[in-house]
Amino acid sequence: MFEAVLWDFGGVILTSPFEAFNRYESDRGLPADFIRRVNATDPHTNAWARLERSDIDAKEFDLAFADESATLGHRVSGADVLALLSGEVRGEMVTALDRVGEAGFRTACLTNNVIGEHSSTERADTIAAVMQRFDVVVESSKIGVRKPEPRFYEIACEMLRVEPAACVFLDDLGINLKPAAAMGMHTIKVLDPTQAITDLELALGIALR
Repeated sequence: MFEAVLWDFGGVILTSPFEAFNRYESDRGLPADFIRRVNATDPHTNAWARLERSDIDAKEFDLAFADESATLGHRVSGADVLALLSGEVRGEMVTALDRVGEAGFRTACLTNNVIGEHSSTERADTIAAVMQRFDVVVESSKIGVRKPEPRFYEIACEMLRVEPAACVFLDDLGINLKPAAAMGMHTIKVLDPTQAITDLELALGIALR
């Protein structure tokens, strides 16, 4: 039934940056999930969206995010937010990715990212080793569109040469899953690795651990 598995990166292959956001908020006495609220306000045109499409650079994002957050009650520098994006690789998810590839499914990484996000040498090597496992990597910073814009998913399918209905897509954000589901993809919302792998095993009918 399925030919390809599409994976989000941060929050799926990597631990979620939301955890780092919450620690930052707690340390500074900010409301819980404040950074996420800033990113969810005007989500297609705000500083975060423009950075992920490479419409603005990191310096411009620093100021724009600070202004947007100040409008919502607490000034947070964009540079601080970018410093929180690093996540840890989830080994069990990488194992599942390997098993999927070994079973003959095409794989793609669909990531909203920013240029230079994984810039430290050691971290860049770790990320590169994971990225090499995918048949296709679709990055918002390189193609100029981002999830949840439908064109992002269309590009992924075109690169894999598959129809949306032949794809399973894993993401930790419901807003990113909705357009994929509307196109016909089987979607899995990632709450934690154990749940995600179980759901993917059921969809594909193979063991992934």
